[in-house]
Amino acid sequence: MRKATTAALTAATLVVAGGYYGLADALDLVPGVVTVAAVDSAVQPFPATTSAQPHVPPATGLDPGAPLPDAAVLEGYIGALAADPAVAGATTGVSIIDVATGEAVADSQGSTPLTPASSNKVLTAWAALSALGGDHRLSTTAVYSAGTVTLVGGGDVLLAAGAGDPDAVIGHAGLADLARQTADNLAAQAVTSVSVALDDTLFTGPSWNPGWEAGNEQFVAPIQPIMLDVTARAETRSFPADPAMEAAQTFATALSEAGITVEGEVARAAAPQGAGQVGVVESARLSEVLSVSLKTSDNTMTEVEGRLVALATGHEASFDGAVEAVRDQLIADGFDLSGVTLVDGSGLALGNKVPAQLLAQIIARAAGQEGGSLGRTLLSDLPVGALDGTLDDRFVRADGAGTVRAKTGSLDQTVSLTGTVVTADGRLLAFSVIVDGFADNGLAAARLAMDTRLIKPLAACGCRG
Repeated sequence: MRKATTAALTAATLVVAGGYYGLADALDLVPGVVTVAAVDSAVQPFPATTSAQPHVPPATGLDPGAPLPDAAVLEGYIGALAADPAVAGATTGVSIIDVATGEAVADSQGSTPLTPASSNKVLTAWAALSALGGDHRLSTTAVYSAGTVTLVGGGDVLLAAGAGDPDAVIGHAGLADLARQTADNLAAQAVTSVSVALDDTLFTGPSWNPGWEAGNEQFVAPIQPIMLDVTARAETRSFPADPAMEAAQTFATALSEAGITVEGEVARAAAPQGAGQVGVVESARLSEVLSVSLKTSDNTMTEVEGRLVALATGHEASFDGAVEAVRDQLIADGFDLSGVTLVDGSGLALGNKVPAQLLAQIIARAAGQEGGSLGRTLLSDLPVGALDGTLDDRFVRADGAGTVRAKTGSLDQTVSLTGTVVTADGRLLAFSVIVDGFADNGLAAARLAMDTRLIKPLAACGCRG
């Protein structure tokens, strides 16, 4: 087994452990040898992932004098990918940036806007961290007025039905805890019987994006501001038709179990002006929530995160408002969005058009000295090759294990990868590759070509010319 290169994610503070793979292998955290047996190549906006979140310790930093790869060699890798029969008829956009200098070292159609698939989530994640901050938490509240308790959704779609777990991200806040708080406060007011209402007015507009193709209902829930743990439904691809009402009915049941009589059915109604708060629970930090959505490529969570950016920046909390907010935040942060078309935040829509160059520039900024805590959070939330998330079964016992950290993207005719890689010489590169328009049902072959022709060679690169 080839030893993974000891490396760092930034020259300043964020590092990639070159020994990631060796550690994970020793602990039996990584899967076995990759096979080239038949692979299901259906549309996969939710690639299979592991639920475990293994701890990966940091390693020593990069040698600032590590050799820079020769551009001609890198361009040869890109050319080999573009010429692979598996991507025949597709447009291949690639941008590779040296993190230490911020300079592009190779580019092929990197400025061409292409369908990015779930690499689009990198845009939403940057905007969310920039607009809200990694310490931001989402509040789910209960208010009381004139005999009615109103459950008010605040954007948490990882709620536990029972008690919350303060040590977890998924289920950090629990509706049973909220119900007990509410019951105690009502009892203090000598209130024993109430009706229950749901206020899900935080978001506006349709809950389904018209840019999504029919059939994608299995990959994304209706976008609402309160849900029971949406990741559990993503695994089974069976989302409820009305997740917010499901959460409200669960809360009403918990309130009844806490000793308060609930009269009638749960109704939808905005919380009255001046209603008094009788309970509140909070989510995990945004930095932790993003780790779940990025590592598992969760479409629903990302669409909710886009709406939170909209709310934080004065836009309407709708699909249109969310993409406008993400665009505006990226522009405000100094990125050039020329030619970019955004239809959603998750990358599920075929109408999204983003150049690989922009994605690589965001990663390079995050990984560089200017990235700060925002950049460190974004990169640490990405999947790691052969270790976790949507990269847990890629680069296994191969170049790139532990040294590729990237956001995956998969649609029926598009495959993408956006992140960082450390070369065999110890040079940290930011990259994005989008292969858009290969033959229908060619996803598995195109992904294999991308990994084999470009990403693994980058990781193995001792390529000084």
